[in-house]
Amino acid sequence: MNSIYKSATAAEQVLQRYREHLATWPVPSEHVRIPTDAGETFVVASGPKDAPPLVLLHGAGANTSTWLGDIASWAGSFRTYAVDLVGEPGLSAPARPRLDTDEPARWLDQVLDGLGITTCAMVGMSLGGWSALDYVIRRPGRVTRLVLLCPGGIGRATPLRMLPAMATLPLGRWGRRRAVARVTGLTGPEVAPVLDDVAQMFGAFRPRTEKLPVFPDDALGTVTAPVLVVVGTRDVMFDSGETAERARRSFPDADVQVLPDTGHAILGQTDRILTFLSPSRTDTR
Repeated sequence: MNSIYKSATAAEQVLQRYREHLATWPVPSEHVRIPTDAGETFVVASGPKDAPPLVLLHGAGANTSTWLGDIASWAGSFRTYAVDLVGEPGLSAPARPRLDTDEPARWLDQVLDGLGITTCAMVGMSLGGWSALDYVIRRPGRVTRLVLLCPGGIGRATPLRMLPAMATLPLGRWGRRRAVARVTGLTGPEVAPVLDDVAQMFGAFRPRTEKLPVFPDDALGTVTAPVLVVVGTRDVMFDSGETAERARRSFPDADVQVLPDTGHAILGQTDRILTFLSPSRTDTR
């Protein structure tokens, strides 16, 4: 049994649902498997092979289905590589590189090298945002433009805000769904399938318990690539006000967007991101 899941049956249910999502990928794609020291890494590649590369890193407790609503637009201008983070509920290895070391950056080195990417633009959400920012800090010059959606590592974590949501987790499927709605900030009938999927995920999956390191000011100040940061005012996981303030103060070239009445789930930013990552402003391989 894979230890990141609560049972073998739970693992199969999550992965079966993920395969169903992959079957709905809206543009032609290739499934690539890259060997790394952390184990095999699964990547969904889309878009013209001669287009500028764009690497996508999802958040914790998620997989590349995060990008289903964005990929048709982005793959028109970029060769997109949606990477399943290792240790998360996708098709990559279950290994979890320690976040307080250079292991995540070395894993990304091997993924990019395996894909034949020298430099690229990068989009990261939550833990994926932390991973992307950690990589930019440790590997200056390799990422040409950076998008951070509700990223960890800039504003401090706010566990006390999470307590009301976490209180309903033991109450079965209804409790998990209610917790997911509070954490993500998603409401309305149109997001019901998303809430159901995430609730199922966290009924089956064991999330990381490792504390997410916060980057010091001097590390953030080394980032010279243009950065787009998007946060929501109702994020209960991270202090979005502090994230916005530190990003504006620390990054020499930053576009910081604070979305009102928005929680930790940052959706609907497809066009904003595409404009920021326009080919005329992005280096190619």
